[in-house]
Amino acid sequence: MRAPAHWQTVDFVSDLHLHSGLPRTTEAFLSYLQQGVHGQRPDALFLLGDVFEVWVGDDTLDPSVAADDPDNGYLQRCAAALAVAGAHTELHWMAGNRDFLLGESACAVMGMRPLADPFPLTLADSTVLLSHGDAGCTSDTAYQVFRQEVRSAAWQERFLAQALPTRWAQARAIRARSEANKHGGADDWADVDSHWALAALKRHQASRLIHGHTHHPADHPLPDGHSRWVLSDWDLDHGTPRAEVLRWACGRWQRHSLLPG
Repeated sequence: MRAPAHWQTVDFVSDLHLHSGLPRTTEAFLSYLQQGVHGQRPDALFLLGDVFEVWVGDDTLDPSVAADDPDNGYLQRCAAALAVAGAHTELHWMAGNRDFLLGESACAVMGMRPLADPFPLTLADSTVLLSHGDAGCTSDTAYQVFRQEVRSAAWQERFLAQALPTRWAQARAIRARSEANKHGGADDWADVDSHWALAALKRHQASRLIHGHTHHPADHPLPDGHSRWVLSDWDLDHGTPRAEVLRWACGRWQRHSLLPG
């Protein structure tokens, strides 16, 4: 994809992990959708996965189920804010490892254009490669097996065939186990493999890989003049607050913190 000439400002974010238990993070993101960075809204926004902590099916956006579960109402509020933002900003969305079940109907409601992973984007005279990043964590073999299973049509069909309350119950159980592992001191994480990143960049004739997933924002040089830039996760509700946007503006790249003050 080549960015149209009128795109002067393009933003990239990922790993907000939005859910009803993150009120400050939610408000920061909704404020960003309205105001942009320092009052300047982008021409295009690329949401590179794990925007939502979990997505159990596009039927969560059905107005008739809003009162059945508070998380349905929460997601509908977020969806409405994204739809409003789409009136002034082109929204592009890529699946993450938490919200991969978000489908075409939900994208249509929110005014987002779904992207393949990875996705090459040409800005001016430079091509960057966009990815959520989880596919590149090749050393995490257990996760890669799990990823292949849950991305299959058969698994998704079985999961989505269940009643919505059942799906929510399963999602909350998974979230509870994940939080227990964090509090139990588990700090193992897999980074994107440099060989995988370089091969992907060369395959798509791109100079820079931009991804999230790892929650370890940094700029990594790669051989032959390539590089890998990791987006920040967002969390203003726990521990050290963080909320950052990577912005391309008229050919220049800059990371912008959205923390108050």
